[in-house]
Amino acid sequence: MIFLRLIWSYLKIGLFGFGGGYAMLALIENEIVTPGWITERMFTDIVAISQMTPGPIGINSATYIGYIAVTNDPSGAFASPFWGILGSIACTLAVVLPPFLLVLYAGHYIARHHESAIIKGIFAGLRPVVVGLIASAALLLMNKANFGETSPDVVKSILIALASLATVMFTKIHPIWVIVAAGIIGLLIF
Repeated sequence: MIFLRLIWSYLKIGLFGFGGGYAMLALIENEIVTPGWITERMFTDIVAISQMTPGPIGINSATYIGYIAVTNDPSGAFASPFWGILGSIACTLAVVLPPFLLVLYAGHYIARHHESAIIKGIFAGLRPVVVGLIASAALLLMNKANFGETSPDVVKSILIALASLATVMFTKIHPIWVIVAAGIIGLLIF
């Protein structure tokens, strides 16, 4: 049943999604795109939409994918918006529940043992993993859906990405203005 498979996938995403939304992207893609619930193009669109809406990527994507995957189920049994809303709620709760329980328990434990060498070692090991997961998310999003399928589109996309990166890193221009400018440039050249 699609509901149980989605809940199981989002429980895993919630439990192993260390480092926030970007670090979760590879895991979300593996759990959601690989089974065919959404396409790679839809996945990159979801990431973009999740960035524009308030809230974390993991929760926003769970809400959207829960709706889409259930209403697009090949059996057609859940085509009604009611089932889609139920899928959204189920996936959102499934992705939130494991970290909520983990933080509830771990927060109490860490507060009591924050000077422990074991706790310090665990966090020292998790930091580079989170950086690696965020880097893998950047590489994951460098696909045809985001950069185009023809050579001129790829070159234009890479130039926009590099210009945006340089602007954010080397100037004091607010990232919102960089996003607005990149959108206008994209509108003009694509």
